[in-house]
Amino acid sequence: MTVVADQPAGGLPECRLRRVTQYVQDNLHRELRLAELSGLVHMSPYHFARLFKRSTGLSPHRFLVRRRIEQGMALLATQTLPIAEIARSVGFRTPSHFTTTFRRVTGITPSVYRSGGLIEPPQAIQGLAY
Repeated sequence: MTVVADQPAGGLPECRLRRVTQYVQDNLHRELRLAELSGLVHMSPYHFARLFKRSTGLSPHRFLVRRRIEQGMALLATQTLPIAEIARSVGFRTPSHFTTTFRRVTGITPSVYRSGGLIEPPQAIQGLAY
């Protein structure tokens, strides 16, 4: 997973950014709070959020949501698990929240995506608004 090719001036140091992004990827299945992520790199939540956004172009919350949707897309494409189980495995409490967020990010529902929707992971969500 490539996060940022060139770190913008004033962003998180690359090693700290890598630590946080790997932690997010390893813990998608559970609730992650800003204080927890900022604690990984020994920063205040506010300062961490500013530097993280400078480094990635996304707030920590949006970054987390996108990673969850990307992982959900991968599971939908390769697994026959029920959507409810996939939703829980990528950190959504309810299938309806997963479906709503998936649709907002990708423009289609998880079931349409699974049945051969129009987008391809993960490039498809790079330019989307959420």
